[in-house]
Amino acid sequence: MRWIKFLISFSFLAAVLNTAACLQSSRETGPPPEPMEWTTEEDHQDMMQQLGIRTLRPGPSGDENAPNAANYDESLANPFPNLPEVLTLKNGDKVTTAEMWREKRRPEIVEDFEREVLGRIPPDVPEVTWEIINRTEAKVGDYPVNGKQLVGHADNSSCPAINVDIQMILVTPADANGPVPVMMMFDFGFGTLPGAPPSPKAKKWNFGPPPAGSDPPSTEQLLAAGWGYAYLNAYSVQADNGAGLTKGIIGLTNKGQPRKPDDWGSLRAWAWGASRGLDYLETDKAVDAKRVGIEGVSRFGKAALVTMAFDTRFAVVLVGSSGEGGAKLHRRNFGEAVENLTGSGEYHWMAGNFLKYGAAEADFGSMNPGDIPVDAHELIALCAPRPTFISYGIPEKGDANWLDQKGSFMAAVAAGPVFRLLGAKDLGTGDDYNSVELPPVNAGLLDGQLAWRQHDGGHTDGPNWKYFIPWANKFLNYKPE
Repeated sequence: MRWIKFLISFSFLAAVLNTAACLQSSRETGPPPEPMEWTTEEDHQDMMQQLGIRTLRPGPSGDENAPNAANYDESLANPFPNLPEVLTLKNGDKVTTAEMWREKRRPEIVEDFEREVLGRIPPDVPEVTWEIINRTEAKVGDYPVNGKQLVGHADNSSCPAINVDIQMILVTPADANGPVPVMMMFDFGFGTLPGAPPSPKAKKWNFGPPPAGSDPPSTEQLLAAGWGYAYLNAYSVQADNGAGLTKGIIGLTNKGQPRKPDDWGSLRAWAWGASRGLDYLETDKAVDAKRVGIEGVSRFGKAALVTMAFDTRFAVVLVGSSGEGGAKLHRRNFGEAVENLTGSGEYHWMAGNFLKYGAAEADFGSMNPGDIPVDAHELIALCAPRPTFISYGIPEKGDANWLDQKGSFMAAVAAGPVFRLLGAKDLGTGDDYNSVELPPVNAGLLDGQLAWRQHDGGHTDGPNWKYFIPWANKFLNYKPE
C-alpha cells in the first residue's frame, strides 16, 4: 500500500508541475496573434514572395474571342505527351505486386501530391466534436425518412477568434431494417432537413424542382434504392477564396497566420471536412459505415476525387465534371490550364508550392506543367481498387470544353494499370492514353470498378445517377430490400 500511495503522490506532483510549466509557457509566449485580415491579392502576393516568384504566366481565357483564348485544337493539346509512370518507383524499379504498390509506390505519389499540388494536412488540426441540433420525420418524395441536422465543432481553444462549425444534414430511410449505405454530397449550403422550407441560398439561385419529364432528384433515387444521403456544407469548413485562408479550418490550424508553401489548400480542407463527417457516420447506427460514398460536381468534383484518393475509408465516388485540378490532366493544353490554378482566382484550392508551375520568372527560373512530378491519372489511381465513376456532360448543354472531357478520359485510361494490379477491372480500353478516342455520348464504360460516362446534359452529374446507383450496388455487393 505504501508504494501505491507514493505513486499517487508522485503523479499528483507531476501533474501540478506540468500545469505550472504550461502556465509559465503561456505567460512567456502570450496570447496568439490576431488573425490576418488580408485580401486575396495580398495573400497571393505573400505566397509568391515566399516562393521567390516575381511573375506568373497568365492563365488562358474562357472567352474564345479573347486574345489569350484557351486552346481547343487537339493537335496542340499534348505538349507533354508522356505522363509520369504510375507503376515505376522513383528508383526505377517496376511495381509488380499489390504489396509494392501499397508500401512503396502509393506513399511516393501521396508525398508528391502533398508537397507540390494539394498540400499537407498538419498533424495538429483541432479535434471535431459532433452535435445533433435538430431531428425530423418527414417525406422526401414518396419516401418516409429520418433527418438529422448536425454541427461538427472544431476545438478553437488555440485561437478563439476563429470558429469552425461544420454543417451536415443526414437523411436515412425511416423503414429500413438495418444500417444503409449513405452517399455524402458536397454542398454549397443549400441542403435542408426534409420538411423544412428551402434555404435562402437555394431560393436565390432558383434551385427548384427538376423540369417535368426529367429524372427524379438524386436524393429520391438514392432512397428508392435503399440508400441514405448526407449534405456536407463545404463552405462551413473552408471559404472558397484566398482571403479565407487565414480563417476556416486552415486559418484555425495556423492560428490566423498565412500558409507555408506546403500547407493544404481548400480542396484538401473540404476533403478533410468530409472525413470528419465520415467520423460521425461511423458512430450512427442507421448508417452502414463500410458503404459510404462521396460525390461532388465542378470544384466539388475535384474535392470528391481528392477525398476518395486520400481517405481509404470511403467506399465509392462519383466525380462530376471536375476539370483542371480534378480528373483532367495538368499536362494537357486544352481549356482550363495550370496557369488558371496558379492565378489569384483559384490558387487557394492548391498548395502554395503549386504556384511554382505557373512561374514565368522566379529565383529558381521558370517552371511549367511538365515539371509537376505527378498528374491526374495518379490521383485517380490512389482511389484504386475502390469503385470510381468519372462523369461529364456535353459542351452544347453547358459542360464546357473548358473542362477538357477528353483529358479526363485519358487520365482514367492511364490509371487503369493500378486498378488491374489491385484485382479490379479498369475501363477496358487498353493503356495507350495518347491514342484513345473519347467514347460516344451516353455510351458508358461501366463494367469495372473504374467507370466512365459522358451524358447528354450540362454541368451536372444528374443524368448519371440512374447509372451510378446500380453500378455502385454491384461493386459494393449491396442488395437493397
